[in-house]
Formats: sequence, C-alpha cells, structure tokens
Amino acid sequence: MSLLIIKAVEAGSEQLWTLMKDLPIFEKYIDSFAITPEIIRESGFRKTPPDFYCLVAEANDKIAGMLVYYFLPYTAQNRPAVYMKELYVDENFRGSKIGGKLMNALRKEAEQQNCKQIKWTVASWNKSGVRFYERLGATENREWLNSEWNL
Repeated sequence: MSLLIIKAVEAGSEQLWTLMKDLPIFEKYIDSFAITPEIIRESGFRKTPPDFYCLVAEANDKIAGMLVYYFLPYTAQNRPAVYMKELYVDENFRGSKIGGKLMNALRKEAEQQNCKQIKWTVASWNKSGVRFYERLGATENREWLNSEWNL
C-alpha cells in the first residue's frame, strides 16, 4: 500500500465528507451531524482564512484517514496553539499506523507555525483512542475540565 500524507484539497471534499460522517457514526452522535460536502468546500477551501484545515492520508487514490484542525492564535504564551478537532481512519485501513502518521504531520505543521502546543479531546469511553495518544507521548490534562454551553 502506498501512503501519502498531504493537505486536503477541494477535489477530495466528497471523500472527506464520507469520513467526517463515519466519525459521528462511530462516536454515536450521527443524529446531530450537519456537515455536507458543500459546507466542507465553502468552509475549508473557499474561505480565506478557512474555518478549518485538514490533513489526509491517501492510499491507492482513496482518502484512508483525516485529521481536522484549526489554530488558536492567542494563548498566554504569546504563541499560537493547534486544536485538533477530528482524527479518523477508515476502518478498512486501521492498524496501518495512519493515525500516527497524521499526528506526526500535524506536529510538523504546528512547529512550522511556531505553535506552543497541540490540544484535543478524546471520549473517555474510547479506550483504544486514549491508548493511541498515550503511545504517542501525550499527557492527559487533568487541571482543566471541558465545559460546553449548548445554544
């Protein structure tokens, strides 16, 4: 299998949408999923700056995995941070180390942008996800609780 990690392009919006849809199926929130391929095209590729950035893993002309992120320009360290919103690998490609390669590409992107850190959340029930991040050397931040205000 030939694998290439690249920045997503607009032409891949349909395949990207399929993976974005598979993630809420996996995480059991598909009933509230509101993303369409057109939203991906508009928000990720046609806006300047885009609402999100995306790295994809291409295997044999198919998007096998994706990592969606955005920048937090202002932090107390006076350096930006990256917030990783979604990491998902097609179940047919799991076990191929694609997730780790996407994370390493994000790390390089963060370093190039002079970021201080990369932040993300993982569902507490997703034990394999927690172990994956631990293997990468990530540490759990127990100082802050995640909160939300649904509107």
